[in-house]
Amino acid sequence: MVLDGVRKAVAKFLKGGGTYEKAVQEFIKDLQKELIKADVNVKLVFQLTKRIKERAQKEKPPPGASKREWFLKIVYEELANLFGGDKQPRILPPKTPWIILLVGVQGSGKTTTAGKLAYYYTRRGYKVALISTDTFRPGALDQLRTLAERAGAIFYGEDKGDPAEIASKGIKYALDRGAEIIIVDTAGRHGFGDEEALLEEMKTIAKAINPDEVILVLDAAIGQKAYELASKFHEATPIGSLIVTKLDGTARGGGVLSAAAATGATVKFIGTGEKIDEIEPFRPAKFVGRILGLGDLEALLEKFKTLEEARELEEAAQDLLKGKINMRIIYRQLKSMRKMGPLSKVLQMLPGFGLMTKLNDEAARLGEEKIKKWLAIIESMTYQELDKPEIIDRSRMRRLALGSGTSTEDVRELLAYYKNLKMMMKRLKRDKRLLRRLGLT
Repeated sequence: MVLDGVRKAVAKFLKGGGTYEKAVQEFIKDLQKELIKADVNVKLVFQLTKRIKERAQKEKPPPGASKREWFLKIVYEELANLFGGDKQPRILPPKTPWIILLVGVQGSGKTTTAGKLAYYYTRRGYKVALISTDTFRPGALDQLRTLAERAGAIFYGEDKGDPAEIASKGIKYALDRGAEIIIVDTAGRHGFGDEEALLEEMKTIAKAINPDEVILVLDAAIGQKAYELASKFHEATPIGSLIVTKLDGTARGGGVLSAAAATGATVKFIGTGEKIDEIEPFRPAKFVGRILGLGDLEALLEKFKTLEEARELEEAAQDLLKGKINMRIIYRQLKSMRKMGPLSKVLQMLPGFGLMTKLNDEAARLGEEKIKKWLAIIESMTYQELDKPEIIDRSRMRRLALGSGTSTEDVRELLAYYKNLKMMMKRLKRDKRLLRRLGLT
């Protein structure tokens, strides 16, 4: 799915020209046009761009980031969500043997995909078996046998008979030979519209072999028709994932991918070519990076991550200096330390901190192991204890130690840290001149 128009729109947007508001409007129009051209469902396109507009109006970039860069981050995140978000498909089987049932309409590239999967898994050390139950298409048996040989996989198939019985015999044959992953290829159907027979056969075979996973193979060029097929597939089986084939040769892959996102089925792999090794796990974020044509997208996202963490740290420091001390603040501070270092770094972010030489930063001496224990203790506290740590007595200490897997001594250390920090902040707050220099009064 190559969207040159989107890439051009991104390049134009980043170059500047005109007001920011006008540039946003123009980019959204270009994005809508290109996504619809790529066969993404029209309703989904307008829902997407509505969310982008709303976020662009409400959210402000952190200090150090431009509005245009921040807007591009919003576009990236919303596009990634459209194609599945942060969902990571389960690629390697959680147990062995693992039985995969492949289904799909004729012409979707299902048999080729079976061979690619076998190759993918054998290269990762699994003993794989391919089973052909397709008695419908002439040549299907020989095609899968050839692919099995190329992939180094066990093969079983029959060119006539009941597909469910063939599948059952194939499973036994494969298990007897120590197969760890068994891929069962099924017959397709002529064109779109005969999917009911396909789904019925899928259910019959599934009942006979009880697969661990059922995967629907879809040709990227099927476009918005994929929505109906994916929906029916998802209703027919509680275990559903997708493999999208021929994504290299069409700009209409948006139909399949957005349909998958809309129906809740996970896109597991994408086929990127005809060769047996041209298959890869589908990563929505990586895919969107390709669409946007941003080679340095990771660097841009890393920049925002750093800026956002810096903003969080500054807020934590402001709360501390204003005397807002409770275990919620300590928890946020400890989390921040794991990312950006000790409290001294947090406070140094504020103007004028160089004058605060009398502050004894105990946090600088906190090790990772201690921070880990203290976070566990705080996570075991009640709401009342979080807001008023002073109420924690010996009985509560024992309960917190037991609940967090730490010792009462660890709880005492945390409470002592809290009291010392509170005292230091009180002394600091009394220094009116310094607080004015810091802009906190």
